[in-house]
Amino acid sequence: MTLSIRLPRIAAAALAGGALAVAGVAFQALTRNPLAEPSVLGVSGGAAFGVVIGQSLGLGLGLLGAAGLTALAFAGAVVAAAAVYLIAGAGRLSVQTLLLAGVIVGLFFASAITLVISVVDVNRLGGVIYWLLGNLGTLPPASLGLFALCAAAGLWLVLARARELNLLALGEEAAQQLGVDAERLKLRIFAGAALLTASVVAFAGPIGFVGLIVPHALRMLLGPDNRRLVPAAFVGGAIFLLAADTVARSIVAPAELSVGVITAFCGAPFFVWLLRTRYRALL
Repeated sequence: MTLSIRLPRIAAAALAGGALAVAGVAFQALTRNPLAEPSVLGVSGGAAFGVVIGQSLGLGLGLLGAAGLTALAFAGAVVAAAAVYLIAGAGRLSVQTLLLAGVIVGLFFASAITLVISVVDVNRLGGVIYWLLGNLGTLPPASLGLFALCAAAGLWLVLARARELNLLALGEEAAQQLGVDAERLKLRIFAGAALLTASVVAFAGPIGFVGLIVPHALRMLLGPDNRRLVPAAFVGGAIFLLAADTVARSIVAPAELSVGVITAFCGAPFFVWLLRTRYRALL
């Protein structure tokens, strides 16, 4: 009995951590900015807004409801990422421009979520506050299967073009001279990263900083080659979020913290350390 309860939660944590870490790698490669990450870019906020809209319409975690929530989360993630890109301007996004654009988009969607929560019957948004902090509760088998399918599709979109991502780091013109269709590649990676983020937000809530901590730690160990970094990030992200979930369940037992609280406590100091040490010269 205990195993049947624990295994779905373990699977959900592993999928969420792996998906967020790969999304972080993808956004960093796409923007050629080392601090890009779904929560920093406001993409998680856009996806969360889509999910809150779906919840206000009565969608749940049954198979059809979960599919609807994922679709709305994907739409929100795409809108948020596109907004950041338009606000910051095309091309290589500087650290300060990226952070400002991400803050603007994140605040907008946070305000939009607050508005929806304020005007919709609270009975239709049961548990939404807990979910907004990141919640790895047990998923029904059908929903867990859909989560795995979405995460696998997003991983494939990114991993299959890892070599071209390495070339994109040289610049779009250089990549095109080496035979890479830069625009098509960016669209594919953008879709993969948005799908990974949306699937996590739909099933586990907007969990922050996994896509920042794990890629940076692995990049220091393995180097910048995305052919190794992407699969390693999926495994590393799964391990990291499993560890964070274990801490969340244990630190105030028998009560339970939201896993997003743990990742935020880890991620915020890590983010500040990166700004003050490794990337101070870019600010």
